[in-house]
Amino acid sequence: MSARESGGYTPGMKTAVSVPDDLFAQVDRLARRSRRSRSEVYSAALREYLARHAPDEVTAGLEAVLADVDQTAPDPFIARSSRHALEASEW
Repeated sequence: MSARESGGYTPGMKTAVSVPDDLFAQVDRLARRSRRSRSEVYSAALREYLARHAPDEVTAGLEAVLADVDQTAPDPFIARSSRHALEASEW
């Protein structure tokens, strides 16, 4: 079965969106330069837009990353830097 017979070249929901001609041309050039499809470029742009406009999701993502980080073991560089900064400060 070909890609066209199976419903398209990319998985996921398909939708029609109207964009100005100049924007379409810019996306087309970027897609060619980066060797990605226009769909990939549009999807990446929408993901970035949503990340910027959905702070709760960004916060949840950061909390998930921090949960995986061992916060009990101090980083040696930070410990040395902090010690140096404290020693250089007047109390």
